[in-house]
Amino acid sequence: MRKRPRLSPSPETAAVLGLARASRRAVMRGILASGALLGAGVTLAGCGTAGARKAEGSCVSDDLSAGEKTINFSNWPQYIDVDEKDESKRPTLLAFQQQTGIQVTYNEDINDNNEFFGKVRNQLAGCQPTGRDIMVLTDWLAARMIRLGWLQKLDKTNLPNVEAKRLLSLRARSFDTNDEYGVPWQSGIAGIAFNGTVAKDVRTVDELLTRPDLKGKVTALSEMRDTMGLLLQSNGHDPTKFTDAQFDDALEKLRKAVAGGQIRRFTGNDYAPELAKGDIVACIGWSGDVVQLAADNPKIQFVVPESGAIMFSDNMVVPNRSSHKSNAEKLMNHYYDPKVAAEVAAYVNYICPVEGAQAEAEKIDPELAKNPLIFPDHTILARTKVFMALDEAQERSYEQKFQQVIGA
Repeated sequence: MRKRPRLSPSPETAAVLGLARASRRAVMRGILASGALLGAGVTLAGCGTAGARKAEGSCVSDDLSAGEKTINFSNWPQYIDVDEKDESKRPTLLAFQQQTGIQVTYNEDINDNNEFFGKVRNQLAGCQPTGRDIMVLTDWLAARMIRLGWLQKLDKTNLPNVEAKRLLSLRARSFDTNDEYGVPWQSGIAGIAFNGTVAKDVRTVDELLTRPDLKGKVTALSEMRDTMGLLLQSNGHDPTKFTDAQFDDALEKLRKAVAGGQIRRFTGNDYAPELAKGDIVACIGWSGDVVQLAADNPKIQFVVPESGAIMFSDNMVVPNRSSHKSNAEKLMNHYYDPKVAAEVAAYVNYICPVEGAQAEAEKIDPELAKNPLIFPDHTILARTKVFMALDEAQERSYEQKFQQVIGA
């Protein structure tokens, strides 16, 4: 039986390898540190014009799946299972091709949400084919494309596994309330991480932002949705539905922590090696990183605060003018077979979005199946929420306020 490869023989190597895999998240979620999204946000606001937004039915896509057994699949690097002896082979994709006769062209051509948006925006705005049948997009970009009318609605009759096995916490999300457009590929949690070799347990956001022994040794994420989502929850607000006043209330708590020197800096994934070495002792971080770091140092722990944490997902979506939607839906359904989902989880180590996959993972690697950062129990999932979908004006406003506080 194939075993999951061990990724990290030492804390330093763990950090490096964790970043190698997690660099996908770094570029995807950490670019805000440079203010890149602010600039993009201004430009992308123009995509909300009548010429770019597509009303339902205004951009017709013909499905040629019955006669063309192909799929063009765009995903992030290192985000699917590979054969240990030949890393060019992806066993779960090969199995799908053998079972269905549908040939899959798999591209690892998404390295950054905004960059990828730039690749496809002109075609989608002009109702032209992108050459892709499935794209894997983070929640906020999927929400933007839904808002712009650039995605095709999925036929749920082609997705029985998805309908039956999607985690309850990933149903009816605020940007896709009827689960019509996006199918989660993998998920993760933004919460608290701490290094128990150099700090006492950190269990709440308020502790992180106020405890004197942590002063100057704390980092927070430059991703607005994750950091502010946690602060909103710590103030008793619902990150799936909040007001401007509630956002400002949470932002003031962050402002005080910055002004008081509690927070050293704001980061993407680059907190990981510092946390491993103990240069920082606690942070707001991502569950996927801690899986890597804790493999070599179990005292590095991830905490889902009682007040709540933020769950993010990368979602399979079908763009307008894809001509193989039914084929794409069959592939989505394939990956919601618990056996298949377990194979993917064994390699990527993010949260598996498929009910029943944990039992199948036990057959691959019992240690993997016990990991609550890959297979969270219902207690953890009940404390996670997805950040509210923002309209264009909210996105600009909240990002600008946040950037002013973090000094980006």
